[in-house]
Amino acid sequence: MPTKSLRIPTPDGEADAFAAFPDGAGRHPGVLLYPDAFNVRPVVEELARELAGHGYYVLVPNLYYRHGRAPVVELPGHIGEEDRPKVFALLMPLVEAHTTERVLRDADAYLDFLAAQPEVGDGPFGVIGYCLGAALAMRTAAAHPGRVAAVAGFHPGFLVTDAPDSPHRLLSRLTAEVHLGLAVGDLTPEAIGELERALDAAGVGHTIEVYPDSVHGFTMADTDAFSAAALQRHWDRLLPLLGRVVLGDPRQDQ
Repeated sequence: MPTKSLRIPTPDGEADAFAAFPDGAGRHPGVLLYPDAFNVRPVVEELARELAGHGYYVLVPNLYYRHGRAPVVELPGHIGEEDRPKVFALLMPLVEAHTTERVLRDADAYLDFLAAQPEVGDGPFGVIGYCLGAALAMRTAAAHPGRVAAVAGFHPGFLVTDAPDSPHRLLSRLTAEVHLGLAVGDLTPEAIGELERALDAAGVGHTIEVYPDSVHGFTMADTDAFSAAALQRHWDRLLPLLGRVVLGDPRQDQ
């Protein structure tokens, strides 16, 4: 599986990034993958490789590039519950500095860069995100209705907040089809209702599913939250969505 380390020019500097794509010549549908709050690291790169094996060029940017090269914050090889307070104490200033304005500037740069890669085809993009990355994916899709055809978020965070620019308040321009795979307890029933109403008002196809027996972070094999069953359910939902909407293969839902 070919991979590359890349530098993406942005208005605020250069973002380092990881890319994975299929073997052989040809051009492939592009997917922008936003990692969780722990950022780019081997387990996220492995998710990108797995997705690339299904025919996609997958670009994974360093969310915190303004503060240094990934992973920016030193992480243990396995992030156990006992590690989380210390790690989050280091990460939260980076998360809080990643304002909506920065997110949207970065999204413009990432999609332009993705489109310019010689291995990437001309069709619409998919955008996916994990945890914090799910909110970034939704913001990106809403800001680029002509370019993003599918958006998926898993164990999402920060989708429904009290802020005037909460992602759920900004979906009126959304045209992408949406899947959100939630862990048990990720969102309250009231927050899920808010999201449902916003997506209904946007008129887009969408599914919001609570994955059974899961906890927040279930896709990440380097954490105590990991669930092999929930990760497989994530693939079972993500691959048909991307295959049908981005790859353009109606057989993907069969």
